[in-house]
Amino acid sequence: MAGSPEATVIDGLPRPLLEVLDAYERHLVSERNLSPHTVRAYRSDISSLLTHHVALGHEGLHDLTLSSLRSWLANQQTRGRSRTTTARRATSARVFGAWLVRTGRLTSDPAAALATPKSRRTLPAALRLDEVRLLLDAAAERAVAESADDGSPARRAIALRDVAVLELLYATGIRVSELTGLDVDDLDLERRVVRVFGKGRKERTVPFGVPAERAVTDWLTGGRPALAASASRPGAGGALFLGARGSRVDQRAVRTMVHARLADVPGAPDLGPHGLRHTAATHLLEGGADLRTVQELLGHASLATTQIYTHVSPERLRRAYEQAHPRA
Repeated sequence: MAGSPEATVIDGLPRPLLEVLDAYERHLVSERNLSPHTVRAYRSDISSLLTHHVALGHEGLHDLTLSSLRSWLANQQTRGRSRTTTARRATSARVFGAWLVRTGRLTSDPAAALATPKSRRTLPAALRLDEVRLLLDAAAERAVAESADDGSPARRAIALRDVAVLELLYATGIRVSELTGLDVDDLDLERRVVRVFGKGRKERTVPFGVPAERAVTDWLTGGRPALAASASRPGAGGALFLGARGSRVDQRAVRTMVHARLADVPGAPDLGPHGLRHTAATHLLEGGADLRTVQELLGHASLATTQIYTHVSPERLRRAYEQAHPRA
């Protein structure tokens, strides 16, 4: 009835649907333990879905159908949304539909039969092995030059930090968010492994090599104490990597640094930390690592996600063919 609490519209949604949306967000935060960025994306998708549902003349969940969901996705495509975005929103709808049934809000899942539009996945650029060597050597030389200079201790510390960050990103293939979230206690230098908390706070252990161990040790002994002492206020705690003001380094600073250091490498593509992650995965596979191992190291929930890294050079394909095929 008009004027009733049920008819109240807030942010384009009737109150009952807005309450469902709020409950779903709480589920994503407290039960699925998703990152704030992922929660915002899911909420935005479902808010868009419910707004479209209301625009079709519906007021509640009981008449949410597969036809409504397909209409919503079709509307996204007509508004110029990319295939990747549309595919992600189809996934959001399926997760939402399953939650509605599990919580008793619907008796059947209208999204169960919703197909995902196939997306064209573009292959991220990766560095060649010689470009990686130039990148890491240039960063190390910069740190040596800063140490030999009589300049600011903070500059020397940051140069050591940058070497350790680059070495660890390439050695482990971890995400930049995982790197900036590391604490000193997450490192086991003796065993050369690091404990990483990935998406959904899922924990995994990732190994790294001697060069990364050496760079991290130099940072911990010759760099981190200087930045920790310069902290304007407490808050870094046990953070492994610190910023110029002594607090935990943020992702933006790491991205800026990676772009700047890659600019020192002639001809190298302009990549960020994710490019180093892709490079690490590519080099692991080219070195003979199997796909399941790379999946575990990268922290991918699905093997399908890891398969984007399985491109190989024609030379490696030829070598594999000649070694394996009896009529090669």
